[in-house]
Amino acid sequence: MALVTVTDSAADRIKGLLDREDKLASHGLRMKVVGGGCSGLQYELAFDDALRDDDQTIEAGGVRVFVDPKSALYLAGSTLDFVDSLQESGFKIENPNASTTCGCGSSFGA
Repeated sequence: MALVTVTDSAADRIKGLLDREDKLASHGLRMKVVGGGCSGLQYELAFDDALRDDDQTIEAGGVRVFVDPKSALYLAGSTLDFVDSLQESGFKIENPNASTTCGCGSSFGA
């Protein structure tokens, strides 16, 4: 089982954003789980150029995704997708480890 699966749609969006800022070769997307939100934990996505020694790196569709060991515990088996429809637009994380989610979908409990 992959730590995180990155869909083609998500990889294309990441690639486009990094390419627009001329950072495709030097940066990746960091996926992190931090405390907060109404359900206890929330996702944090940010571009990062600092790969740490203990990070796991997922390569998909020409982009890199970095996950630290603590976040990996909560993200194992997750799927990172990018949705662009009339009802929603943005990155979406489908996490089989989330036992509860808040109404707005920005935080979860495990």
